[in-house]
Amino acid sequence: MNYKTYIYIVSVLLSTFAISGINFSNVFRKNKVVEAKILVVLLSIALGYLVGTFAITFIECSKII
Repeated sequence: MNYKTYIYIVSVLLSTFAISGINFSNVFRKNKVVEAKILVVLLSIALGYLVGTFAITFIECSKII
């Protein structure tokens, strides 16, 4: 695997850790646990992708300079 894959994996794990600190109980109705978990997974993947893309772009731009 190349370094981009590692960056994406680490960024998704970090975003999962960060999002797990948010209390979603006020957002969802009672007995909607599955929907809340799906939202956390999707938000973690999306945020991890954005952070990973930023890190990769930053690394590639710093090699040019």
